[in-house]
Amino acid sequence: MPIRIAAGLALTAVVLMTVLAFQGLIGLSNEGPDWSLLSDPYFHQILQFTFKQALLSALISVLLAWPVARALFYLPNLPGRRSFLGLCLLCFVMPTLVLITGLVALLGRSGLATPLLDAITGEQWNLYGLNGILLAHILLNMPFAVRVFYQQLQAIPDSSWKLAAQLKLTEFQRLKIIELPTLRHTALMLSGFIFILCFNSFAIVLTLGGGPRSTTLEVAIYQALKYDFNIPETLTLAWTQLLIAGSLYLLISRLGTTAWLSLDTDCREHTPAAKGSGKRLLQLTYFTAWLALLLPILALFPGLLQDELSRFELNELVQPTLISIGLGVTAALAGIMLAYLTLQPVRDAIISGHRHRQVLFEWLAVHNLIAPAMVVSVGLFVFLLPLMDLERWGMLWVALLNTAVVLPFAIQKLKPRLLQFDSQYHLLTRSLKLNQWQRLQIEWPFLRSVLAPTFALVLVLAMGDVAIFSIFGTQDWTTLPWLIYGYAGTYRIAEASLASLLLLALCALILWGIEQLQSTRKRSDKKPPIEGTHHA
Repeated sequence: MPIRIAAGLALTAVVLMTVLAFQGLIGLSNEGPDWSLLSDPYFHQILQFTFKQALLSALISVLLAWPVARALFYLPNLPGRRSFLGLCLLCFVMPTLVLITGLVALLGRSGLATPLLDAITGEQWNLYGLNGILLAHILLNMPFAVRVFYQQLQAIPDSSWKLAAQLKLTEFQRLKIIELPTLRHTALMLSGFIFILCFNSFAIVLTLGGGPRSTTLEVAIYQALKYDFNIPETLTLAWTQLLIAGSLYLLISRLGTTAWLSLDTDCREHTPAAKGSGKRLLQLTYFTAWLALLLPILALFPGLLQDELSRFELNELVQPTLISIGLGVTAALAGIMLAYLTLQPVRDAIISGHRHRQVLFEWLAVHNLIAPAMVVSVGLFVFLLPLMDLERWGMLWVALLNTAVVLPFAIQKLKPRLLQFDSQYHLLTRSLKLNQWQRLQIEWPFLRSVLAPTFALVLVLAMGDVAIFSIFGTQDWTTLPWLIYGYAGTYRIAEASLASLLLLALCALILWGIEQLQSTRKRSDKKPPIEGTHHA
């Protein structure tokens, strides 16, 4: 089958899932959206809080990440620097339930650090509400921003720092003339992307929101479906979220993307060094960031010492773990293949110079990043229920929907590399009149370097799913995140901590393995050729 036909079918399938989901909800109620809800004060309150928590989360995450990234850049001899960058990656992609369990164990009503906070603030600390939502979002997104800022600082040419040294610029002048102009564009892009992630946040707001005053659009959709089964209200909220988040994503996508999962390189000829009080301040910032990221993880370990675990059978974790890995691998492989195919029309539009067509195809390919996951899951469930036995085929749809959810992240990783190939070799391959199979053989070595990190990213993301499994999953095929959700929901914190640590260890092992693979490949690429051999 020609690749262009396969690409068209892949893009159609991605869009069709969302269309059928909305069709399922509309057909169930025989009604469209309830647009009168737009004038309801309750709707205004939800929209206001959704914007408020997303904006605060994005701004605080970016503002806190900047000094940490500066510490990593200006102090290249910091202890544990490379491990910290690995921890930043792990924190961003870790399953949300692991972080939530750690925060509850650390700062919940009976948390390890709650008495200390009560003594410091002079009043009773409450994790639930805006406090907990912001804290969780910052701990997830700030590490992502640290890696992006750090790589952007690494990209500043050595010549700029050498010229600054020759001109004897002060630290403030270097900041103003070199650093800020470089990071301004990145900071704007980062803020917008994190805003979209927090705008669509579900599990964090649902578990740490603490009541109707802390409800976002995504949670309101869930409540309208589960408790009221009010389809017109659900559709109104879903279209509102899709239009707002989609418009914001289109604006942000024009600013570009960044390869934040790539291997960090430290081979700089000239790195400006921090001195005096500025150096001590950066060191303090670095070690504080270490502590902040580690505390929710470390808070899981005391749960392992509780008496409840003495009666716990470890065999309960084996099957959910294997199912989670199986679903993750399936979604990762399918996601990479689907990403490659859905990028074909985008690449064709760029080559032919059709900017509007490129934006349209890109938005269609990644629209699952901003489409309400609960609406898509429930809508598809309703649509498929009379057509097939979902008790039997439900896990297949869990895998398919997980593939759709991780697709935007796979596209983000593959797209820069494929566009680089087109810019360098498209004219040559066209002049040689290569067929699609021959072109694919040439693309494969060029693309191979990004496939492993892309696979690791989407695998970890797919393994942490809860929302989709809550709709299509069955008790016979329980996943590890759903098991954690069940333990936490019945206040079995010891078991939840153990399962969370297992899931976190799996994610860390996957990411560590990919980092080692990239490091090994990079070292092998640097080795001088053996005497007597020739390179093409």
